[in-house]
Amino acid sequence: MSFLRALPYFFQLSLTLLVATAAALLCEWLHTPIPWMLGPLMATACLSVSGAPTKSSGYLRNVGQWTIGAALGLYFTAEVGQLVLSLWWAILLGIVWALALGFGFGLWLQWRNAPYLPELSAKDMRATSYFAGAIGGASEMTLMADRHHARSDLVAASHSLRLVMVVICLPFAMQWFQAHFGLNVNSSLLPGPRILQWPGIFYLGLATLVGALLMVLIKRNNPWFMGPLLASMGLTLAGVQWTAIPSEMSNMAQLFIGISLGVRFKKEFIRTAPQWLLSVAIGTVGMMLASVAFGWALALGTGLHPATLILGTSPGGIAEMAITAKVLELGAPVVTAFQVCRLMAVLLIVGPLYRRVAVPD
Repeated sequence: MSFLRALPYFFQLSLTLLVATAAALLCEWLHTPIPWMLGPLMATACLSVSGAPTKSSGYLRNVGQWTIGAALGLYFTAEVGQLVLSLWWAILLGIVWALALGFGFGLWLQWRNAPYLPELSAKDMRATSYFAGAIGGASEMTLMADRHHARSDLVAASHSLRLVMVVICLPFAMQWFQAHFGLNVNSSLLPGPRILQWPGIFYLGLATLVGALLMVLIKRNNPWFMGPLLASMGLTLAGVQWTAIPSEMSNMAQLFIGISLGVRFKKEFIRTAPQWLLSVAIGTVGMMLASVAFGWALALGTGLHPATLILGTSPGGIAEMAITAKVLELGAPVVTAFQVCRLMAVLLIVGPLYRRVAVPD
C-alpha cells in the first residue's frame, strides 16, 4: 500500500480506472443491474476503505454527468413533455414527501445520536441532524451545516452513505421484481432518437457543452448535469433529433460516476462515529421502504408503473436514479422530472425552513 501511495496522481487514477473497468465487466458477466456504475462503485469503495489510494477525477465526473444529462434529455419528446406537465400535482406531492421524509430522518438521527455526541450543544446537534437528514443536495447541505456550526463531517458522511445504499439496493430490487413479476413500462417513455448519427453527435455535444458552461457561469447547482439535460431536453421538445448517444459512451459515463461515489469511503470514514453511521443506515432502509409504499400509492393515482414512481420519489440522487431508470427502461423522463423538481425545492426550502421550524428554543 505504501508503494501505491507513492505513485503520482496520474498512475493512481489509471489504476483506479483499470480496477473499475474490470469490476464493471465482471458485474456485466454476472448480469447485475447497472453494472457500469455499481461495479466501479463497489470496487473502489472496498479498496478505499481498505486503505488503497484510489483516485477520482473531477473532470471525468463532469464528463460523465455531461453525457448522462445529454442522454436523458433525448427522452423528452413532445408526447413525454405533455405527460410530465399533466403530472404537476404528483410532482408537487413528491416534493412535499421528500421534505417531510428528510425532516423525519433528521429527527431520527437526533434522537438516536444526541446522547453519543455530548460535545455538541442542542442547537448544533439539531443543525447537524437536520442538514444530514435532508434528501438531496449533499454538497449544499454540508455547506449549510458548516455555516450553522454543525458537524459538517457527519452531514457529509450521512449523505454519502444514504446515497450509496440507495444506489446499490434499488437496482437489485428492481431487477428482482422484473424477473419475478415483469416491468412493462409505457413504450412512449423511451428516448426519441435511437441511432447514432454523424455529425449529429457533434452538434449535440456542442449544444450541451454550451448548456453546461452557461450553468457554470451563472453558478447553478450540478452544472455539468443540469446544463446538458436542459439543452438536450429543449432540443428534443422542439423536435430536433440529431442523434442517439451510443451505449459505450453511457457506460463510460456511469463508470466515472461510480468511481466518484466509491472514493468517498476512505478508511477514516468507518471511524467517523460508528453509532452515527449505523443510525444513518437504519434510517435509510426505513426511508426506502416508506418510499416504496408512497411510490406505489402515487402510481395508483397516476396510472404510471409503480417502478417509475418508486425511483422518482426514492431518497437517491438525480443522476443515479435516472441512470437506473434509463438502463432498466423504467420511465427515465418521469424519474428525472421528479428528481430534478425535488432537488430544486430542497435547495430553495430547506435553509429557510430550518430557521423557522428546526432551531431549538
